[in-house]
Amino acid sequence: MLQEQIQAKTGQTSKRKGNQMLVPTIIMAVIAVILVLIAYYKGDQMHLIGLRSAWKMTYQVLPLLMFAFIIAGMVQILIPNELISKWIGNEAGIKGILIGTIAGGLTPGGPYVALPVIAGFLKSGAGIGTMVAYLTAWSLWAVARLPMEFGILGWKFTLIRLASTFFFPPIAGLIAQTFFTNFNH
Repeated sequence: MLQEQIQAKTGQTSKRKGNQMLVPTIIMAVIAVILVLIAYYKGDQMHLIGLRSAWKMTYQVLPLLMFAFIIAGMVQILIPNELISKWIGNEAGIKGILIGTIAGGLTPGGPYVALPVIAGFLKSGAGIGTMVAYLTAWSLWAVARLPMEFGILGWKFTLIRLASTFFFPPIAGLIAQTFFTNFNH
């Protein structure tokens, strides 16, 4: 019973239509093997240095990635689909797009945080326009990045960049909502 509820909520079934991550994983594996071989043949144990660096990045990022996926999974099962539909679903219209825009701009972290959250919301019924607005705002606005941007690039440049990109997230959301509402995720 519980398994059926989880499958219905997350859109997963025991008969998967194929693994969306299989092809990208194979491509990344082939590239990784090629690069390790190139480093090996360059000598000076460069392949070992590269693999140690990869391991260090893995254990630094893995906890963040794990918690982001936990959040994405919990979003799918804890937030009622009706609530998602009302506030950020296709029928939410411009309200959903604006919510997605603000939430995306305020979301801290890199793609390890934002992308699993977006995937969770999409599987729970969030609208394509809302999630495009979210991802666009996360990419362009990045409020958490502003202090560093002010410090390194100066307040004038930062304000010009923000003013230049301010309207893009909701516009991107509206375009996606208008042309791709029936997108099957």
